[in-house]
Amino acid sequence: MTMDRPDTVRGATARWMRRVVLLLPLALGACGYNTIQTLDESAAKSQKEIEVQLQRRADLVPNLVATVKGFAAQESSIFIAVAQAQRGLTGALARPGGASPAELATTNDALSRAVIPMMTLVTSYPQLKSDAQFLRLQDELTGTENRIAVSRTDYNNSVNEYNSYIRKFPAVMTAKVLGSKSREYFEVSDSAKRGAPVVDFNAAPATAPAAPAARP
Repeated sequence: MTMDRPDTVRGATARWMRRVVLLLPLALGACGYNTIQTLDESAAKSQKEIEVQLQRRADLVPNLVATVKGFAAQESSIFIAVAQAQRGLTGALARPGGASPAELATTNDALSRAVIPMMTLVTSYPQLKSDAQFLRLQDELTGTENRIAVSRTDYNNSVNEYNSYIRKFPAVMTAKVLGSKSREYFEVSDSAKRGAPVVDFNAAPATAPAAPAARP
């Protein structure tokens, strides 16, 4: 009976290990590991872009409030509601570990609803129509809301691709081993999709109802 020499055993082991190393990328690719990581990173990047645009929107709102308040200081209840909603969104964005897409969507929706009454004040305070600061901020807010909509679509498309992939075989098995779970979509209400109302600067200012005629 012959015994394998130690150096022969070590050589065979080394060759086997080299084969494993060479075949490992192919094995990981076949089971979907690389694709799962790529799709997950793409969705995470898209969510970060949404957060950037939401932060920009949250930063614009206080300046817009200050401008409108200069013409309509008596509308305090509207400004308080906007400030509360704005704090809700900034709080979600600043949360350690990050807020979920559902929470970001909810707080952003609340801000959208609060901003609408403030933007329609221009019909009652026509001086706002010619205020350069108001017009600039309104344009910036509209542009930011458009970018949020684009980012939301990109994110949801990325999430749909990722979620669909990890449900397919054999990726579903790899996803279970990795603990990869389906991602949430960024859903918004109809009011948030519409964004701030478009103000008609050619419309006549609102007038108070006429007082009833005195009885004879």
